[in-house]
Amino acid sequence: MKKRAVSMIMALAMTAGLVAGCGSQKDDGGKEGGSVTTPVDTEGGIDTSKEANIVMYLYGSEGVGNPGVLAELNKKLKEDINATLEIKYIDWGDVTTKYPLLWTSGESFDLAYSSSEASVPYATLAKQDALVDITDMLDTYALTLKAAIGQEIWDSVSVDGKFYGVPSTYSEFTAYGFVTRVDLMEKYGVTSIASIADMETYMDAAVADGKVPLNGSSNLAMDMYRLMIDTTSDWINAPGIQQSEAYLVGTVEDANNIFHPAFTEEFEAFAVKMREWADKGYWSKDVLSASYDDKDNFHNDLSAAYIAHQPDWTGSYGTLVEKLGDIDTEFYCFAEENGKILRKMGVENTTVINANSKNKERALMLIEKLMTDEECYRLFQYGIEGVQYEIAEGKAKKPEGFNSEKDGAGFAGWALRTDALNIPYATEDDRRYTLNDAWKEVAIDNPYVGFTFDSTKVSSEISAVANVNSQLGIQILLGKTKQDPKEAVAEYRKQLEAAGIDKIIEQVNMQYKEFLGK
Repeated sequence: MKKRAVSMIMALAMTAGLVAGCGSQKDDGGKEGGSVTTPVDTEGGIDTSKEANIVMYLYGSEGVGNPGVLAELNKKLKEDINATLEIKYIDWGDVTTKYPLLWTSGESFDLAYSSSEASVPYATLAKQDALVDITDMLDTYALTLKAAIGQEIWDSVSVDGKFYGVPSTYSEFTAYGFVTRVDLMEKYGVTSIASIADMETYMDAAVADGKVPLNGSSNLAMDMYRLMIDTTSDWINAPGIQQSEAYLVGTVEDANNIFHPAFTEEFEAFAVKMREWADKGYWSKDVLSASYDDKDNFHNDLSAAYIAHQPDWTGSYGTLVEKLGDIDTEFYCFAEENGKILRKMGVENTTVINANSKNKERALMLIEKLMTDEECYRLFQYGIEGVQYEIAEGKAKKPEGFNSEKDGAGFAGWALRTDALNIPYATEDDRRYTLNDAWKEVAIDNPYVGFTFDSTKVSSEISAVANVNSQLGIQILLGKTKQDPKEAVAEYRKQLEAAGIDKIIEQVNMQYKEFLGK
């Protein structure tokens, strides 16, 4: 999840974090001859007399106001657990290359974001001994945090019965859908969009009106892939190849049978459909080399629609108003028709401790502070009250006098979010919560939650398949192959087989059956 999203505060907030005693200690790192009072939890056996600087890696870039927010947060962390937090950033464009290097460089940083869908998946890191096993540490260093997270969510980060990360407890549904402008729907005489056929009606009218319906970049290929999976019978995404490529699927009724969709009639038919859409002008002719995504162009009145997951759509309400004024949008959820709204579980957003950390215990204590202490939570997730945000009528909003050029701040800290302490933003579309409430009643459990694929035995095959997908796979999904789409699919299948897709599928199925056996 790349966008920050928030949810309503639950009626009861979590208990505050670790209660620490105080003792007078020499501060070797302070001013010459000075001393400070640092906490020592002698009853719990935790000695925090030595100050620790905890280094955390997060996605994104540093906001101009981030240092000021961290300074305020560190005042409280220093007082409570005698630690400070230092953030290092991996720019979005560098995530796929620099994130894996974190775990091979030998750097002794402390904390990082992890996920079952990261460039190096959570379970892979755990099985490569790159992460700290926190199972037994929780009772000593983060008992409040352990109790605040339900067992089912803890189970989602279990690898061979051990916990190697702290999962998010923020409730959200990241189902994807087609976002349209209501004013254009009215102009085109489209009363509702609830199917692919309705999408085509709207996009045909947009083309006739001189607008590109999905004016995006090559990233649109993955959105088309999501459209295919979510609208095809009971197909659901399965673990295996990363989501940056065309990945594996299973079915709700038979999760044991994991396969690659390229070898199905449905995929061939979809490839034909994508050629039709490309020829109709549903996206620009230079889509493979374009720089801006459909969402960016939508907000700049250069695209009639875009594809996003629900929290992204509802969270962009403020940008929509700022860019386009009083224009409403509609959202057609792909998975809703076939009853495939999946609950999102903790392993998809997790904070982990590096095995090379020199401050493992304090790092876990710091995670607890950021997830259970309201003051720490608000500083990390919202900034300084009165500078980055204020609360009005139960919602967070920018205060009067806010200047983004000097006050703009924010951390990609979604793995540390929790329902109990979150505050909705005034810039969010309220439909986020009405949809969440409705989807809670019909959502289904993901059969693959808790299972993470260990790719070490097929890493070379996955690299080869990724190369095939980055070339021919993307072209097929955007209808940009030189040959007939059916011929392109036949060639795609040959290249996938040559790259070792069968070996990958065999490994995934075998490991999943072993997981079920346990």
